[in-house]
Amino acid sequence: MRILAVVQGNYGTRKVANIRSHGPADWMVEVFDAPRALPQIIDDPEEFLPEELPQADLLLYLGESPSVAQLVPAIAKLCGARAVIAPIDNTAWLPQGMANQLQRELDALGIASVFPKPFCTLTPDSYGYRRSAKHYDNELITSFAHHFGKPKLKITVNPETKRIEAVDVIRDATCGSARHVAQGLVGVSADEAEFEAGMLHHHYPCLAAMVQEQIDDRLVDTLMHVAGFIIRDEVGEQVKPFKKPVPYMTVEGYVSGKEDSPGS
Repeated sequence: MRILAVVQGNYGTRKVANIRSHGPADWMVEVFDAPRALPQIIDDPEEFLPEELPQADLLLYLGESPSVAQLVPAIAKLCGARAVIAPIDNTAWLPQGMANQLQRELDALGIASVFPKPFCTLTPDSYGYRRSAKHYDNELITSFAHHFGKPKLKITVNPETKRIEAVDVIRDATCGSARHVAQGLVGVSADEAEFEAGMLHHHYPCLAAMVQEQIDDRLVDTLMHVAGFIIRDEVGEQVKPFKKPVPYMTVEGYVSGKEDSPGS
């Protein structure tokens, strides 16, 4: 697969480096360094683009301003992309209204597009957090999402010591945070794994914004926290069979919960 990544700074550069280091060997990842100084309203996108761009199957938009976001349809046409991934990790860079406009323009061009908010909600058939999730059907985006997007781990826990012995990364967050968390979890007890995963994720650091906003119709939080919830949930689900039971209340007082057998 041929990928063209649009970058403007460290946000995109770090993601491209992780994709090149850990993506499939047959992926070809090219970079377009978009201009940093652009007018607020762009009437003629071609004025700010080169005459040619590397041809690509998938356009990965990693810009850091609403101005450069306006160039996405023109860039997609110029590079011949048949699909676009434009994550919303910071709504100051890509407001939801602009994302909706871009999707309409890309639809009119026959180009599939997804706007995962945040990027680590992307799966092979959906994007978005919980009640805001949307489904899509595109083989190019699905191919990318098999390797990068919503973290997916395979955690091996010693059934006797209840400590993590190994963590394999099946699908990394595009920024590399899931791989960082995986490396730090080895040796951690099942009881402490979720908390430690959250701390490791926070200290990576995650590249999503720390501004309170509406995530879905029931949740107001920051995108960085949402990214942390996602990796914590993934870790928590896998170590659950090995955790100590949570005490529960009876009329006599707290007693130990029922033990779950590993793998139950």
